[in-house]
Amino acid sequence: MPTVIRKSSETLMDFRREILHAVSWQVRSNIWSPPTDAYETEEAYIVRMEIAGMREEDFEVTLENDTLLISGSRSDLSERRAYHQMEIRFGKFATAVGVPEPVNVDGAQAEYKDGFLSIILPKAKPNQIKVE
Repeated sequence: MPTVIRKSSETLMDFRREILHAVSWQVRSNIWSPPTDAYETEEAYIVRMEIAGMREEDFEVTLENDTLLISGSRSDLSERRAYHQMEIRFGKFATAVGVPEPVNVDGAQAEYKDGFLSIILPKAKPNQIKVE
């Protein structure tokens, strides 16, 4: 059973995400964030993003310091149409997820299947932590 960790105080990443969302509503930014879950097990941190209609090569996934950055672009159909309801987002998207502890980057895995991008970041063992 996965471990659920709840933090009572707002983290810097949550604060940054809230500001980005507030700004995007005000300036009508084209960059959006798909629904994303981040959780951990005893062995790894897992990030799961719901984003249908993509291919694996459409994503860019990077780990910078303690932040996992996921971005890409979902193409829209080029035909003209008059919407009666529009809820599916297209165009550039990006999200940032904080990683609380060091991970084994060499063992990281990503898989896109059935509209979900899953990224598994194995927790680093003490002998795998690099000090720079």
